[in-house]
Amino acid sequence: MANERVLDGQVAIVTGGVRRLGRAMALSLARDGAAVVINARSSREEAERTAAEVEKAGARALVHLADITDEAAVGRMVDTVIKTFGRVDILINNAAIRAEAHFLDMSLKQWHEVLGVILDGAFLCSRAVLPHMLKNKYGRIINLGGVSTHLGAPGRAHVGTGKMGIVGFTKALASEFAPQGITVNCVVPGKIGGERSATSGRGIQAVPPVGREGVPDDVAAVVRMLCQPQASYITGQTMHVSGGLYMP
Repeated sequence: MANERVLDGQVAIVTGGVRRLGRAMALSLARDGAAVVINARSSREEAERTAAEVEKAGARALVHLADITDEAAVGRMVDTVIKTFGRVDILINNAAIRAEAHFLDMSLKQWHEVLGVILDGAFLCSRAVLPHMLKNKYGRIINLGGVSTHLGAPGRAHVGTGKMGIVGFTKALASEFAPQGITVNCVVPGKIGGERSATSGRGIQAVPPVGREGVPDDVAAVVRMLCQPQASYITGQTMHVSGGLYMP
């Protein structure tokens, strides 16, 4: 059926879910019927706006502010999700800092801050939700990569290192949890247009072969597909959504 809401009854957590890719993914999952937990570190007003859009799409929404590098805060977030909805089926590890800094000017603090959000955040969130997915013998974890990791980009040693680590993290979890019905994949956005956050840097300057920048919905469409029950035979993959900017 064209209007079938294939994620009815499921619950998704989207970290960094307030704008751009996070917002687009949250809305895409909501249109398929999933209840969506919108995580942000501090942007409550933006998170509430996205939650209102999720509810307008006909799905339940929950805003939860939490620093995903804080183990206790992540535990409280997942506990709240379970108390509210009784389950968690989908985790989108989207939150990241995409800063730029010349390598010789990069401080150890900057290095740790970027890797902390990208890698520690994905580790803590995944570790917190997996026991609940294992209980149901079902789950979908999507990790967001970065095309500059694969192309190479000046000023992004910390981001590139973190996002390449996400590729290895994806494969490790996919291998470990596939027998329990849990798939883990990495989606790598290319050059996505629109307003960028203050920590996003300038981004990739090259024009993709398709002749246009991407939009958040281009990425959300692939994430949506991977989250569906029918995608059970896809795991451990790094899928590029870049208009041909990077061709593995």
